Amino acid sequence: MALTATELAASAGAPVVPVIVIDDAEHAVALGEALVAGGIRTAEVTFRTSAGLESIRRMAQVDGLVVGAGTVIDPEGVQRAVDAGARFIVSPGLDEEVVNRCRDLDVLALPGVATASEVQHAMRLGLQAVKLFPAGVIGGAKLISALGGPFPDMQFMPSGGVSLASAPEYLALASVSLVSGSWMVSRELIASQRFGEIERISRQTTEALTA
Repeated sequence: MALTATELAASAGAPVVPVIVIDDAEHAVALGEALVAGGIRTAEVTFRTSAGLESIRRMAQVDGLVVGAGTVIDPEGVQRAVDAGARFIVSPGLDEEVVNRCRDLDVLALPGVATASEVQHAMRLGLQAVKLFPAGVIGGAKLISALGGPFPDMQFMPSGGVSLASAPEYLALASVSLVSGSWMVSRELIASQRFGEIERISRQTTEALTA
């Protein structure tokens, strides 16, 4: 049975999905363990590097962590991600073939949208949740609030420009149960293997967003 957006939010610990760009899959397990130790139980590993797929495979084995794939732009990418253990698929845009492959494989799709027309299309495809991207550029919480009028049943995961400081404004909206961000998993922190710092920032995030 596919994970739903509501179930993803419920299992997340802190209401945030870290967006991970990783260059070495050897760091994946320690990274996943640092997130869980800091109270964050979800992770989106992007396909932006050659290490992404293997990192998904390894992080999917970390106890207590729900791993998804990000920057998935074609149906073949969906297949590879699911085969590696991804339980949700995040895309920068709304692609009907990607959504349909997710449905065929019984996995949660979170495509990116930026306009009312795209939200409407997503609803016609049967989706109940989407990623608003790039949220910080296209209107942020004000845009989500405005879209809530014509689309009261759609859930939004803002991504792009979201920070620990701006996350509470998004999470105050009834249509937002998760935000997406990378402040606790910067590429530099991962590459330098500063997993203690990642755990510290993750714990700070968990405390701030669940208080």
